Amino acid sequence: MTNRVFVITGAAGSGKTTVRNYLHDKFHMTKVITHTTRKPRDGEKNGVDYYFETKESFPKNHYLESVVYAGNRYGSSYEGLENAWKTSPFACIVLDTAGAITYKQKLGDQAVIIYLKVGDTTELQKRMACRGDNSAMVAKRIHSKEYLRDLEMPEELEGKAYEIVNWDLGKTQRKVDKIVTQYLIEPMG
Repeated sequence: MTNRVFVITGAAGSGKTTVRNYLHDKFHMTKVITHTTRKPRDGEKNGVDYYFETKESFPKNHYLESVVYAGNRYGSSYEGLENAWKTSPFACIVLDTAGAITYKQKLGDQAVIIYLKVGDTTELQKRMACRGDNSAMVAKRIHSKEYLRDLEMPEELEGKAYEIVNWDLGKTQRKVDKIVTQYLIEPMG
């Protein structure tokens, strides 16, 4: 079976983490652990939540994609992906659309992109508020260029990604099941 990474992408509040957790729980996909230079929060563990790096150790990995956010570096590496594949031929990761494009460009058919869309931006804002995001942060986020970029599937992913309108979790899970099942039954060798 070919190693695959299922990349869950879409706007903030579209349900990416929920779908990633579903893939992990139902299909036993390994979550790809990403790297950061930020300090661990209470209860976070190195190698479980993130690979916590220093400014010196971060550049020693080989990144598929990386960003600087709030003064800290974040990235997903080939090493993190290979570690995930040691556990299972199927791994999953949540990325913004820019990261999803990079994964598709660098990994080709090994990257299965699932773009989650919620047509109503007020619904996205409600979801962010319901999950406990600070209202000032939500307001700032919905006006960011990244949020606006991620509201629509990027041209670079058209015809290369599965799009799911995520209004109803049960329907979304059935659509995800259909997508994953195609890869579970692919012919050997």
